[in-house]
Amino acid sequence: MSLQHALLGVLEARPMNGYELTRFFDAAPRWVWSAPQSQIYPTLRQMEQAGLIEGQKEIRGTRLKRTVYSITEHGLEELRTWLGTGHTPAPVRDSFSLQALFFDMIDADRAASVLKAYIAEQEQLITEWRAHREALLAKDTDLLKERLKNRPPAEHDRIAGLKANVFAGQVAVAQARVDWARESLRLLAEGV
Repeated sequence: MSLQHALLGVLEARPMNGYELTRFFDAAPRWVWSAPQSQIYPTLRQMEQAGLIEGQKEIRGTRLKRTVYSITEHGLEELRTWLGTGHTPAPVRDSFSLQALFFDMIDADRAASVLKAYIAEQEQLITEWRAHREALLAKDTDLLKERLKNRPPAEHDRIAGLKANVFAGQVAVAQARVDWARESLRLLAEGV
């Protein structure tokens, strides 16, 4: 997956400027893709040069200019092609699993402290993702409201359900991580 496709997917709902896109990726409750401002603006320029999006300059006030980007037909075609194509999973680079792999090299109390912090983080994600899932099912997120304006009402429940299901999957993965970490705590305690 690339930032380009995440941006195309967001811009399909409504045109936005770079600042709004940056805020979206920062504010979404640990969304499925993150991107810093330093990556968003260069990617937007590259996408505009490739004809995937087009920018409209807007003057705000007397001097301030901003560029509002919208997806082009070529961009929509690219997004749909990408969405309908199977992709090889990204190589695994899980720093926490790597850390846990070597817990035998530190005392059990230090390893347990790391695991407990990990459990707390995953439980916080579960809370955030459940809330986001519920908001999607209620069709009560800003971006979903924008997207649904352009879709037939008969499709609204399906669209909301598909999006909510992504976060249900995130909850399931986080819960499995919590369960795994608790089992790791049990194994650490056995060694005492």
